[in-house]
Order: sequence, then structure tokens, then C-alpha cells
Amino acid sequence: MTEWKRSGEWLELPVPNPLWKPLKPGAIEELAAILPVPRKYFLRLASQGLIRIQDDKVRLHAFPEEKAAFRPEPYDLGILYEDDFCLVVNKPAGMSVHPAEAGQSGTLASAVAFYFESTGQACGVRHIHRLDQDTTGAVLYAKNEWAHALLDEAMRDKRIDRRYVALAEGVFRTKQGSIDEPIGKDRYISGKRRVSPSGDQAVTHYRVLEQMKKAAFVELTLETGRTHQIRVHLSHLGHPLVGDSLYGGSSRLFHRQALHGERLSFDHPVTQKHVIVHAPLPQDFKLLLEEVSAL
Repeated sequence: MTEWKRSGEWLELPVPNPLWKPLKPGAIEELAAILPVPRKYFLRLASQGLIRIQDDKVRLHAFPEEKAAFRPEPYDLGILYEDDFCLVVNKPAGMSVHPAEAGQSGTLASAVAFYFESTGQACGVRHIHRLDQDTTGAVLYAKNEWAHALLDEAMRDKRIDRRYVALAEGVFRTKQGSIDEPIGKDRYISGKRRVSPSGDQAVTHYRVLEQMKKAAFVELTLETGRTHQIRVHLSHLGHPLVGDSLYGGSSRLFHRQALHGERLSFDHPVTQKHVIVHAPLPQDFKLLLEEVSAL
């Protein structure tokens, strides 16, 4: 585990190898290889004179003042986890993670920008993954360029684990299984996806947590991150999400898809400590479960 200390815009790390000598040829390249820092980022800082060596410590200008690219808008965000590098927020229903077009208001990006501004943090807004507009749950942000590079790489390498819970219609024949079906765009309905032989590979794992008379409370994990993946796969299985009218679910009891990003886990980009974050179920989802259980 890497120990570090922040001092304003600077980050201090111990030199991990006591035999490292700062004046020998190739010293900076060698240091870039042994520190938990993205190589290109580290070498760029070095070329700009933003790395300093003091005795057995390395100081990096890792927290420069940044201006958010999104207009801050007041919103009472639910903060699930935060440190100098990472922020995890609890996204509400009905809010897009980022603008779909210039000037769009009411996004999670604008809410995060306001949070940073109101807490005196000059950070850019960098989401690592997204949730659909009406899906609730944990969303991870990187608070500086260093964390963004490493978390983005972890996301591509499938080292960030996202677990969802959903209320799906019907009675499942098998209580646990995997859905391995490619997903592509629906040629007839804009914005909709469908299982298609010519689509991109998509794998979803599911486990029934509670089977009720007319619906099941299900836990889901993803191997891939296709648009609407869980919604498409469960609909294809014959169990559309309650409230998900786009994919065949009934909206009689719920006005949106009953899907929640309940758990997010990842290795911290600097300390390498494993971080596990849980997002509590929103109140409307809790009430839905009670109502469906009573049917």
C-alpha cells in the first residue's frame, strides 16, 4: 500500500526504491516505472518541472486548480465515498450523468460541479462510468488527472466491479445464471437496443435474491458495459424490469425501470486499498418491493 501526503496542490510520496539515484541517466524514467503513477502523465509533469525530489521523497504537482467544464447547479448530492482522488455519489432517478447536448441543465455533472465549488475544491468533473437517466445508484468520479487515467484503465480492464439490484417481472425458472447475447441498436426505434447477432458481445450474470408471486428481486453483475445491457438481457430472458415500458415492462406500479446500482468496488488508484461502496435503495424502490411482496 502506497503512503502519501497532500500539501495544497502538491502530493508527497516516498521513493519506493532506496537504491534509486536522482542524478543518474534515465532516473526519471526509472522512477516513472516504479511509482503508482501513469507513465505519460508522470513524464509530462517532469518535463514541465512539476516533480521535485527532496531526500527520500518525491513531490508531484498532482492537484492543480481546475475549472469545471459544466455549469454548477445547486443540488443536495448524496456522497457515498470521498478522498483526495475519488468521489462516489448516489445518483437519483430522472437525472442524466452528463449533458446529451450543449446547454442541458439538471445533470449529475452540474450537481457534482456545484458540490466541488461549494466545498472549495477546484476539481474537474470526470465520471468513470454512467447510469441510465432513470437508474439510481453509485457513480464514481476521479478528482484529478492522475486518478482519472488509472480508474479509466481499470474500467477498461474490468477491474471495477458494479453490482445492481432490480425487480424483474415473472417467475425465474433458474435462480442463478448468465446471459451471453450480443446487443445492438434497434433499427426501428431510436435510442432502443436489442439482442442482435451483429451486435457487440454482452454478458450479464444474475442471481435471484427473492422470488415473489409476480416478480423477482434480482442481483446482477456485468462483464461488459453495453447501453441498456441489463434491461435488454432481462427482457430477452422474458423478465423485463418492472416499470421499464421501453423493453416490455409494466408501468402500472412504477414510473421508471426498477434498477439500482447498489454496490461499487475498486482498487484505489494510489493506495491500492480495495474500496467497497454501497448505495442504499431509494425510498420509492423500497415501497415498490413492499407493494409487490404483498400481491
